[in-house]
Amino acid sequence: MEIRHALPQDFRELLHCLKMRSKYAILLVFVIGLIIIEKENNFISRVSDKLKQSPQALAEANSTEASPALAENGSLASLQELDAAFSQLRSHLRNITLQLAGDGDPGSRRHVLLMATTRTGSSFVGEFFNQQGSIFYLFEPLWHIERMVTFEPGGANAVGSALVYRDVLKQLFLCDLYILESFISPAPEGHLTPFMFRRGSSRSLCEEPVCTPSAKKVFEKYHCKNRRCGPLNITLAAEACRRKQHMALKTVRIRQLEFLQPLVEDPRLDMRIIQLVRDPRAVLASRMVAFSGKYETWKKWASEGEAPLREEEVQRLRGNCESIRLSAELGLRRPGWLRGRYMLVRYEDVARAPLQKAEEMYRFAGLPLTPQVKEWISKNTQAPRDGSGIYSTRKNSSEQFEKWRFSIPFKLAQVVQDACTPAMRLFGYKLASSPAALANRSFSLLEEAQPSWIT
Repeated sequence: MEIRHALPQDFRELLHCLKMRSKYAILLVFVIGLIIIEKENNFISRVSDKLKQSPQALAEANSTEASPALAENGSLASLQELDAAFSQLRSHLRNITLQLAGDGDPGSRRHVLLMATTRTGSSFVGEFFNQQGSIFYLFEPLWHIERMVTFEPGGANAVGSALVYRDVLKQLFLCDLYILESFISPAPEGHLTPFMFRRGSSRSLCEEPVCTPSAKKVFEKYHCKNRRCGPLNITLAAEACRRKQHMALKTVRIRQLEFLQPLVEDPRLDMRIIQLVRDPRAVLASRMVAFSGKYETWKKWASEGEAPLREEEVQRLRGNCESIRLSAELGLRRPGWLRGRYMLVRYEDVARAPLQKAEEMYRFAGLPLTPQVKEWISKNTQAPRDGSGIYSTRKNSSEQFEKWRFSIPFKLAQVVQDACTPAMRLFGYKLASSPAALANRSFSLLEEAQPSWIT
C-alpha cells in the first residue's frame, strides 16, 4: 500500500517539475529573442550613432571621400539587401517571442505616422491627431536631424539619411525624446531647450505638466501659442509621452516607405502609416508662394520665358514625384509586413469632406474620434476666405483645394504633368490639355478615390 501511494505522488511531483522547467525555458527563450532583436537594432543604427558623435563626424559622413568607401563595401543595392535580411530575421523573432509570451497583441497603444511632403496639407491633417487628448503628438521633430545632418540626394547618401531618420523615429515612438538632444542646436543644457522646432504646434508640449513657468531673460525661439511656458524640459516631455495612451508624429522628411519595415515589425510598436499626397501642380504652386526665393527661376521662366528652366530642377521635381509614387505602390501592393498598416489619403478628399476623412483615418488607426476633434474640424474648415496664411491650419477647405488652378501658368502645369504623369495617374489626378481646361472649375481634375487605398 505504501508503494502504491508513493508512486502517484512522485509522478505528480515529476509533472510539476517538468511544468516549471518548461515555463522557465519559454521565458528564457523569450528573453533571448528580445536581446537578439535589440542587438540587431543597435547594429543597424550604428550609422546614426556615428553621425551623432561630433560635427566633424557629420562632415565626414557627407564628404566626397565617404562615397568610395560606401561603394567598396556595397552600394545602395547591397545596403538594402542587408537591411531586408535583418528585417526578415526580426519578423521571425517577433512571431516567436509573441507566441511564447502567449499574446499576439502588442498592446492597445497605437503609433501613427503621418508621412507627407511639404505643402501637401500635412500640418492641417496633423491637427486631426493633435487635437485628441489621449494622443502625444509631435510636429516635424526630424527637422532638427535635417538641419544637423546634410545628405546629398540619391545613392548611398540617400540610404544613409533614411537609416538615420528611421533610427530617430523608432526612439521617438518609444518616447525616448532624448535622442533629439544630439541634433538640437544649441545643445540642451540639463535637458532644457528653448529651441524645439515648432513646439507650439504640439499641444502635448504646451500643456501641464510639460509647460513649466516661463523664465525671465530666456528667449523662446519656438514658443507655445496660447500660453507662456518655460524652456522645454525634455524629461517632462518624455514622461508625458509615456503617460499618453497613443503616439502620433507628422513628418515631411521620410520618402522611402520600405525603410520603415523594421518599425512596423518591431514588437514594441503598433504602427499605422498614413501617406498624404496632393496634386503635384498644386504643390508646386504652393511652394512658389511659401518658398519664393527658391523658385525665382521658375517664376521668371513662367512670366518672361527668357531665363531657361534648368534641367536639374525639372529632374528634382520628377524625382520627388517618383519617390512618392514608389512608396504608394509598395503600400498598395499590401506586402505581408505592411498589410493593415498603410493608408493612402489625398489632400483634396480631406478638403472636400474633412470630418468623413478624419473618421476614416481614426478607424484605420483603431482610435476613437473624440468630440474635441470633431469640434476643431468644424471650426477650422470654415475659415474666412482671407483668413488663411501660408502656414495656417485654418482652411475654407471646400474652396481652398482648387485655388491653385487660377494662380499657376499653364506652361508650368505642363512641366509638372510631363514630369509627374505616372504619379498623377496612380493618385487619380487628371491632366489638363489646355489653359481653358485648367481654369474651368466645372472640369474636375480629380477622379473618385479608390476604396483599395485603405489597406
